[in-house]
Amino acid sequence: MQNRFFSGETKMGMWKLGFLGLLCAHFLFAIGAVELGRSQPTERISGSAGDVLEDDPVGRLKVFVYELPSKYNKKILQKDPRCLNHMFAAEIFMHRFLLSSPVRTLNPEEADWFYTPVYTTCDLTPNGLPLPFKSPRMMRSAIQLISSNWPYWNRTEGADHFFVVPHDFGACFHYQEEKAIERGILQLLQRATLVQTFGQRNHVCLKEGSITIPPYAPPQKMQSHLIPDKTPRSIFVYFRGLFYDVGNDPEGGYYARGARAAVWENFKDNPLFDISTEHPTTYYEDMQRAVFCLCPLGWAPWSPRLVEAVIFGCIPVIIADDIVLPFADAIPWEDIGVFVDEEDVPKLDTILTSIPPEVILRKQRLLANPSMKQAMLFPQPAQPGDAFHQVLNGLARKLPHGSAVFLKPGEKILNWTAGPVGDLKPW
Repeated sequence: MQNRFFSGETKMGMWKLGFLGLLCAHFLFAIGAVELGRSQPTERISGSAGDVLEDDPVGRLKVFVYELPSKYNKKILQKDPRCLNHMFAAEIFMHRFLLSSPVRTLNPEEADWFYTPVYTTCDLTPNGLPLPFKSPRMMRSAIQLISSNWPYWNRTEGADHFFVVPHDFGACFHYQEEKAIERGILQLLQRATLVQTFGQRNHVCLKEGSITIPPYAPPQKMQSHLIPDKTPRSIFVYFRGLFYDVGNDPEGGYYARGARAAVWENFKDNPLFDISTEHPTTYYEDMQRAVFCLCPLGWAPWSPRLVEAVIFGCIPVIIADDIVLPFADAIPWEDIGVFVDEEDVPKLDTILTSIPPEVILRKQRLLANPSMKQAMLFPQPAQPGDAFHQVLNGLARKLPHGSAVFLKPGEKILNWTAGPVGDLKPW
């Protein structure tokens, strides 16, 4: 890999080889791979909400967990245990975490927030892809249940409730963007706080006040692939994944809005770019050998690559216009990653090779901060500062509830009969 990385046959020109030599001298061999839990020079991380990644939510909020019939959660999981390992599994692990969390209260009268455990993504195809078509009916059914059996939904119409909706486009409940936009957020969730992986500014599927979370990535699996800390980062740019989705986008251009296709067409023969559709068994190890890891949009703007890049200390190169990244008020993503506009993908080589080594070093120090890595994971058992706690911290920062949360006697805002006819059928 090092011979290819420094090949004299590169088309980038001799000035770029000189840059890479300087790059190598400054950091490639000097600091090696950044690994989970390893001692590295770090910097404190402070977002727009301040230095809050290590905040403890205990004592700052109380959550009441509705006890629903098992058909909404446990029986669904028993039917298909694969749901525990896919990137939408945060809804399952968040439920398990809250059941034993010290923020849980069994007295709903003292609760700040109410949580409804519904596993809406646990309906998988034989290939393991989640089908969202039953999700709206399942969610409506759960809300009808809690509104009929407890008084708390009705006093706010959900404004003090939160739901975990980790679908591609959140509570729009569709994996194709055009149809997700057409559907919009499920009407009954319009006042609730949504905890979701989807985040894109000025998009109908992201409502104000939502908490954007990382997709689930298996912590134990990543931990098992750590490599020696002396391993140099000899790969400049790394990516494994689809560039075209011929099955769903046969004419090209729609998938990833053409950004992934542009990566392949412009850099498939560039020796600085280690990119391929193949997914090797050394995927995690390779990320630990890379300086930059591409995180382009696919059908949705987010993917597990962001989590993997952070855990393995590979600077994420985010190619997804207007994306809202996880816990954006707590994490200064602009300082940690590199943002490239989709239209600028053909200039990606110039953009990355123009970043000064000292800037790269600082990004790596921020990535090396243990609190940064911990915030991206949903470990079992939970650990201080992990993604579970970041969700609770986000909910705590929204307290106290304003007077507008509570409805006047007899007041109704939500339209229970709105939405596609299919959503209104019983579940």
